[in-house]
Amino acid sequence: MALHCLDLDEVWWLVSPQNPLKPTEGMAPFAARLAAARAVAAEDRRIVASDIEARLGTAFTADTLAALRRRFPRTRFVWLMGADNLAQLPRWRHWADIARSVPIAVFDRPATARQALAGAAARRFAHARVAPSRARRLADLRPPAWAFFPTRLDPRSATLIRAQQGGMSGEPGRAGSPEVATLPRRAPRAGRTAELLRRIEASLEDSKAEDIVTIDLAGKTAIADYMVIASGRSGRQVAAMTEHLAAALAGRFRIAIEGKAQGDWVLIDAGDVIVNLFRPEIRAYYNLEKMWGSALSEAEAARQ
Repeated sequence: MALHCLDLDEVWWLVSPQNPLKPTEGMAPFAARLAAARAVAAEDRRIVASDIEARLGTAFTADTLAALRRRFPRTRFVWLMGADNLAQLPRWRHWADIARSVPIAVFDRPATARQALAGAAARRFAHARVAPSRARRLADLRPPAWAFFPTRLDPRSATLIRAQQGGMSGEPGRAGSPEVATLPRRAPRAGRTAELLRRIEASLEDSKAEDIVTIDLAGKTAIADYMVIASGRSGRQVAAMTEHLAAALAGRFRIAIEGKAQGDWVLIDAGDVIVNLFRPEIRAYYNLEKMWGSALSEAEAARQ
């Protein structure tokens, strides 16, 4: 999502020798974590799992960024983080200097958006927040500059993966090895999912949503069974569509809503169905239909 929404050339995944804010107990050896990260990154040549922090000898993000800017003076960097890290950013060493030295893109994480956006870091640099509709060229903006992206909420975490694996032996292929873990996806309940999709589509039609598109994701990705994309003519209409849909699903389905305040791009996570509501120009800019269509086509071709 960072590659697409921020128009990046590459994403450098910095595998940390040791996070200063996390205990060493239960952590796999650095070499094993790096190997596991590189195995995941191999799926996209634009994602590079790097050991550069170990080679630079830096333990703190502020020092890593300073070293990267010295080593790559012509490269424009954007720091990528989850909303959970935005919430705890004031605990980082020289955190305000980090915000002043590089643009930051924040992606939502479960149960953290409200805390993150109301936290000290977000308040301190509220004047520098950029709407997602302007964030495609975030790398070109002079810091401080940051954007928050409401995204599909993924419950996986390093802590949960370690707990599922019962510890890390660092020996690939054996119990407790640092392989990529995923949460088991519950068996699809076709009737309930079909009812959810019908209610969503009916609500959007009733609230005069435009260009409603439903993308079938079942069997092609683990994030959801369907994605619904629709447009509202203005931010006010997008907010009204969101409220209408929330009312239509209330009492029957649990949902999470992100982005309603701005009304440019609202993401509604209803579990088996993800709904993205846009103003037309924002929808055209991000073009999720093309992104998901291309990704699914490539995945299908790879299986043949």
